[in-house]
Amino acid sequence: MARRPSKVAPVETALEITDVGFGGKAVGRLEDGRVCFVPDALPAERVQISITRETKRFVEGTLDRVLESSPRRVKPPCPYYGTCGGCSYQHASYEYQVELKTKQVRDVLRRLGGIDQPNVPEGVPSPLPFGYRNRITVHRQGGRIGFHRRDGKGLVDIEACLLASDSVNMRLAELRQERFHEGARVLREHEKRMGFHQTNDGVGALLQEAVAEACGSGETLIDAYCGDGFFAHRLAKKFTRVVGLEWNERSIAQARSVAHPNESYIEGDVAARLAEVLEEVDGAGTTVILDPPSQGLDVQVADLLRAYPVASIVYVSCNPATLARDLKALAPVYQLESATPFDMFPQTAEIEVLAILRRQF
Repeated sequence: MARRPSKVAPVETALEITDVGFGGKAVGRLEDGRVCFVPDALPAERVQISITRETKRFVEGTLDRVLESSPRRVKPPCPYYGTCGGCSYQHASYEYQVELKTKQVRDVLRRLGGIDQPNVPEGVPSPLPFGYRNRITVHRQGGRIGFHRRDGKGLVDIEACLLASDSVNMRLAELRQERFHEGARVLREHEKRMGFHQTNDGVGALLQEAVAEACGSGETLIDAYCGDGFFAHRLAKKFTRVVGLEWNERSIAQARSVAHPNESYIEGDVAARLAEVLEEVDGAGTTVILDPPSQGLDVQVADLLRAYPVASIVYVSCNPATLARDLKALAPVYQLESATPFDMFPQTAEIEVLAILRRQF
């Protein structure tokens, strides 16, 4: 059994920062060789930290002060930054945030995906680095309304969120005047939308365009984890047949309500339904879109795509680690053409990636 990190009395030490890992914490090495993780620092900085947790292999710390600052460092504009658990990168210029995330995708594809030289183009930035979120989830607890603290100790009381759109912040202001039971509440800009949709409309549109270009045209398009048909509906005119697969009943109903005659949307377990569709199509004329949740593909889905090869797979991932795992599983049949980061969530550690795979005929 792996030894759990133990809490220690804070010990101050200086640290040279060499990298920022996936998840947003900066990385350096102590004199004894152990890796140290600390938030709010940047590569090329020398910082004073307090070590708070440690194991034989690594330690964790908190930032006390910056001794030598990076030229890419900026002053965080949010008064809650550092206390609120939502953001990880407000101390870095926005251009540098995109660079860091691009490097992280490249590193994780090498380390976990076994791809020596992955083609990872420079990440696509968000048109809006702030004010982009069309929905947020706030919590009420002990008289406070806001987000979970970074240290996990309760909530930060939030008057307004700099990541949220103006209309979402207006709903937050209204909510603060109301009485409601403790718990979570989702505040939306688009109240009539049903099912899953992208949180950042600007990047969502750019991603939709990129998916359309990657899919091209052909005989059959299968959109697995299709939601309300965000990708499939746009591409319906470019394919003879479009099939969407989704477990969520409300999303399927929304997709069907606007479907073209050549579109069909099937509700149910994606792996089971995908098997039925793949068995009846010509793989050489088929493109598959994959847009799974953060845990990535079910093992059965990867197995099916190896057993019934298709011409192209366009994989939209919100978790580079599970993407890397799935690319490794698909590698015997498909070659990675490119994996482009899209900054769907500026200021945070989250990364969206569009991976394009072609069958190795």
